Amino acid sequence: MIRFRPLLWPTLFTVPAIVTLIGLGVWQLQRLEWKLGLIANIESRTGLAPLPLPPNAALDPAALEYRPVTVRGRFRHDKEMHLIAASRRGNSGYQVITPLDRADGGTILVNRGWVPKEKVDPATRPQGQVAGEVTVTGLVRKTWAQGWFVPDNNPQRNIWFYGDAPGMARHAGIEAPPLFIEADGTENPGGFPIGGQTRLNIPNDHLGYALTWFGFAVVLAVIYLVFHRREGRLG
Repeated sequence: MIRFRPLLWPTLFTVPAIVTLIGLGVWQLQRLEWKLGLIANIESRTGLAPLPLPPNAALDPAALEYRPVTVRGRFRHDKEMHLIAASRRGNSGYQVITPLDRADGGTILVNRGWVPKEKVDPATRPQGQVAGEVTVTGLVRKTWAQGWFVPDNNPQRNIWFYGDAPGMARHAGIEAPPLFIEADGTENPGGFPIGGQTRLNIPNDHLGYALTWFGFAVVLAVIYLVFHRREGRLG
């Protein structure tokens, strides 16, 4: 018959640690289930046909996020802003954010697409500064918060490091809902900005994290048992 006489201090340390590690693993499995649902929801929304963008007063960014929409209006190119971003191919540059005065009233912020650094000055891409009424088709994206290692936006230099739609609207002197329309890949005159820059590759590493936490719990349990065996308290 195997007898086990645990020591007090190793047990007081090990048991709570194992319980915590298992709890973290379970939490990551719950996060995995949530993330899979989120990805499925996004994929279902992006596959829908574009709908006319509701009036600004009726816009619900959370309900419309990732939904294809169309909106008509006139660009206010004198108010364009530059969001630092890499292209889909990893080239450094900027995404051009331009207010669009809607044909049905109100103003919306449109992410027209990406330009390289040498094309950030609108004078270098005059054909792309489209005049007159246009129809924009794209995905609705909510404003997002500043990340841990992301610099502060610099409105004075018109350089933005994260998508602060309310801050951009204040800088442009307009009233606009806290969202962007990310233009699709329809080619602009002159080739710039390059639309279709939306990225939907949402990371989903929760299963790996869960297995890591469970693995730590198993390793700690094995160390605990081996320690007591060497102490002659297991056997």
